Amino acid sequence: MKKVRSFIVGSAILTVATGVVVSSPLVTFAQNESAGKGGFGQRARMHRFSGGGAPLISIALKHRSELNLSNEQVAGLEKIRTHYQDQSAPLHQQVRGIEGEISQLRQQSPANLIQIKEKIEQSEKFRSELRYLREEALENGKSILTSAQKDQLKSLVGSEHREFRKRPGQTPKQS
Repeated sequence: MKKVRSFIVGSAILTVATGVVVSSPLVTFAQNESAGKGGFGQRARMHRFSGGGAPLISIALKHRSELNLSNEQVAGLEKIRTHYQDQSAPLHQQVRGIEGEISQLRQQSPANLIQIKEKIEQSEKFRSELRYLREEALENGKSILTSAQKDQLKSLVGSEHREFRKRPGQTPKQS
């Protein structure tokens, strides 16, 4: 029984810690994007954690002249980004709320692991939906670009990533 309880506690702690690490850049990105803030540094971190998604749209818009985007393409990408932000903001809020509830449950002695597990599962459903929304935005954004623009965007992302890694005070990610 002790081993089972230790396993559950360890799993819950690992899941919560992973959730905090993953949600932190997501929350920062959502707040910065909705407030119209955030330089490339925030977007680059978001890009790294999310596997791409909506930030590529922001990068494409940032480099609209290099990509030679038409007015229609710019309008389409802006519409996709806005739609993504509108859909994801309430989900980010839900995740933050649930993480707060988990934190409160962990403060109890002894912690109610059943409730914690339920909250973790609830949080993961929202995270899953956020991940899908990012993938949807990415695919919709790709559909607007030509093949040449997609290739050029990959090059731009690669060069910005290399530039970001060279910045003073930044520690390169170990592969």
